[in-house]
Amino acid sequence: MQLTEEQLLAAYRRMREIREFDDRLHTENTMGDIPGFIHLYSGEEAVAVGVCENLTEKDYITSTHRGHGHCIAKGCDIHSMMLEIFGKDEGLCHGKGGSMHIADLNKGMLGANGIVGGGPPLAIGAALTAKTLKTGGIGLSFTGDGGSNQGMTFEALNMAVVLKLPVVFIFENNGFGEGTGHDYAVGSKDIAGRAAGFGLPAQKVDGTDFFAVYEAAHQAIERARRGEGPSVIETLTNRFYGHFEGDPGLVRSKEEIDDIKAHKDPLKIFREKVKDQIDAAKLDAIDAESQAKVDDAVAKARSARYPDVSQLLTDVYVSY
Repeated sequence: MQLTEEQLLAAYRRMREIREFDDRLHTENTMGDIPGFIHLYSGEEAVAVGVCENLTEKDYITSTHRGHGHCIAKGCDIHSMMLEIFGKDEGLCHGKGGSMHIADLNKGMLGANGIVGGGPPLAIGAALTAKTLKTGGIGLSFTGDGGSNQGMTFEALNMAVVLKLPVVFIFENNGFGEGTGHDYAVGSKDIAGRAAGFGLPAQKVDGTDFFAVYEAAHQAIERARRGEGPSVIETLTNRFYGHFEGDPGLVRSKEEIDDIKAHKDPLKIFREKVKDQIDAAKLDAIDAESQAKVDDAVAKARSARYPDVSQLLTDVYVSY
């Protein structure tokens, strides 16, 4: 698909902001000021952005414990996200969600999720709502290769087919469910092939290539909008860091990680593919702007106030 320069620059900006955001958290987390676990998305930017550039605010996504990239790709405010991760009152969830449960319903981001495989059932709920109310929107879930093995994921795939829901299931296969290899944990060795057995189209794409992800997502999302039902996309990708911040990362060698950063970096691949269309100086400017934006977000998050103790029990339970 041919994208305009404006679209390409917007996509690169999203990817660069995700990289700057999570690379900075990799450093900030060592300072001891961020509560809770953090799982970084660096290295997988082409998936979140390649998918979400096809979405609108009437579409809803669900995420995983590794959700910062999905949030930024869906349009969540970086300053409010940083405030949330630092546990501050002005954060997206008033400091109570933190990294693993960050959400912004106004942007169609139903939340990161600490429950492995917890997103697909929520996505089909959003899709059923869209179908019932005829909003023209869709539901979409991001799930890891570990979450692809969960029973509730299988149930969501089946129900999506039975009800012919406008939903797309994205499986981000970065090779490891925490420290367990995909080739060991997925009995069929093929997430997309297994998903196809539920009776919906499923394909596998290179998750380091924004353009491959964008095109596959565009086809699946437009299919859902036309009322033709659900689809699955398995993206083959890589995370630069360990499963979580503090993970010693013993499942991969330093040489393997260095090779991934050198040859499978989505931002480098993107820049190489658009070098004849876009002046490199424009991309460099986005790099600098993104870094400055993240620097500002960190500075403001550090100086912001924590929630007052009187708010301890607010937003904990829903009252009907």
